Amino acid sequence: MEQHAHEAITIDDVAVASGISPRGLQYAFRRALDQTPTEYLRRERLAGAHAELQQATPVSVSEVARRWGFASASRFAKHYRDAYGRPPRQTLRGG
Repeated sequence: MEQHAHEAITIDDVAVASGISPRGLQYAFRRALDQTPTEYLRRERLAGAHAELQQATPVSVSEVARRWGFASASRFAKHYRDAYGRPPRQTLRGG
């Protein structure tokens, strides 16, 4: 999942690649990581977006959000604030 987080993958794709059912994948993630595969994928995507926002290259927050699989910039901003304690725009500005 880490290597493909920036791609348009689904949990069904991950289950097929893992050779187990989506339900089995859910159980395995819950048991091993105490989170769902969707939560894990979101965190991986947020980490990638966070790293990109920290780079000196000027980009827009919505552009980074789209590249990391977030269709809604406002939902991305909410998840980002929850994860990093500040809005993504602040990270982009180096704050």
